[in-house]
Amino acid sequence: MNVYDSSRISGMLKKEGYEETLKQADADIVLFNTCHIREKAAEKLFSDLGRAHLIQLEREEQGKSTIIGVAGCVVQAEDEQIIKRAPYVNFAVGPLMYHKIARILRDIEAKKIRESVVETDFPADSKFDFLPENKSQGACSYLAVQEGCNNFCTYCVVPYTRGAEYSRPVAEVIKEAERLVKTGTIELNLLGQNVNSYHGEDESGKERDFAYLIERVAKIDGLKRLRYTTSYPADVTDNLIACHRDIKILMPYLHLPIQSGSDKILKAMNRRHDSASYLKVIEKLRKANPDIGMSSDFIVGFPGETDEDFKATLDVVNEVKYIQAFSFKYSRRPGTPAAVMDNQVEEKVKKERLAILQDLLFDYQTKFNQSCIGKIMPVLLEQKGRHKGQLIGRTPYMQNLHVSTNDDNINKIVEVQVTEATTNSLSGKEIL
Repeated sequence: MNVYDSSRISGMLKKEGYEETLKQADADIVLFNTCHIREKAAEKLFSDLGRAHLIQLEREEQGKSTIIGVAGCVVQAEDEQIIKRAPYVNFAVGPLMYHKIARILRDIEAKKIRESVVETDFPADSKFDFLPENKSQGACSYLAVQEGCNNFCTYCVVPYTRGAEYSRPVAEVIKEAERLVKTGTIELNLLGQNVNSYHGEDESGKERDFAYLIERVAKIDGLKRLRYTTSYPADVTDNLIACHRDIKILMPYLHLPIQSGSDKILKAMNRRHDSASYLKVIEKLRKANPDIGMSSDFIVGFPGETDEDFKATLDVVNEVKYIQAFSFKYSRRPGTPAAVMDNQVEEKVKKERLAILQDLLFDYQTKFNQSCIGKIMPVLLEQKGRHKGQLIGRTPYMQNLHVSTNDDNINKIVEVQVTEATTNSLSGKEIL
């Protein structure tokens, strides 16, 4: 979602006449788009802001002005802290207000604003109504169809930073998807905090589910690949599962976070599923498409997690055999119920459990990658590799793969036979 938001902000600034530079010392505007899911990400912002301020001061000595801005979820959660800890920041906008950045910049440059501007409202109107048309930046594009969250997991700040669930109308999504495909997109990734909770209205005003939206998007001429992320287990419907059986361009890879294998911990997290119902969804998905590969998120060391609870998480991993996964130590987020729960787990224990979990996850990921050796896969090539004549792309299972081929194949899907595999990537040879 942050990649999508950043691309929309970039497109908006380009429309205002700005150009991107890769050197911060050359930038008249430095803008940080932030995430507040984990403490490490929030703290990294302040160290990055400090470095930007040094460049701001150096440019000031050269007679150049530098505008520093912050956008995203950290602003929504810590707007006062940003201005207090970094008073040189010119403006800060929450994730639902970034459509106002262009107007704020015009006011700053016209010297209509002399103090830091902070915009953190939850507006009645959707930000998508005010953004310029989105165009493809390459063969793979993101498209936000849903934003916000109504689940209120006890560890998570998203409902407080992104607000209540909002689903874009079907026609609006289709129009943007068609424009992206027309301008070069061949793989589209539909986004939402809980993307499968989508309930947008169609052209007749009827509320539609996510399966309906996928079916509509999949019919766009020229679209070769379709993905979506991130899904909430309790909202995986039979209609959505059927999409994985019937829609050929829907990739055989699904990210479905469970967070913990312990029902006690899932209840404490306020998740609307238990391990049995989660595993039942996996079973249905695999029946619909035996080739599907699963990915997930895990939190270790949630308050009250015992050795037995942690073992239940390992049991789920051993049953599902994820081909990829993301795992983290529990991080206290201010304002969330879990932050003040009793029985906080010691950092040392969290670290030990995370190491055990990641060893197991990486083992299954490595085995899956190795099982691909000899197979021929369609690979979407996206960028040049480290070596001359080498391109890097992604398989249907989101694996990174590098292959020696012509540079003209960038942004194209080519058939590649996998020849080598490591935990994190594949190598292959092009099938001519």
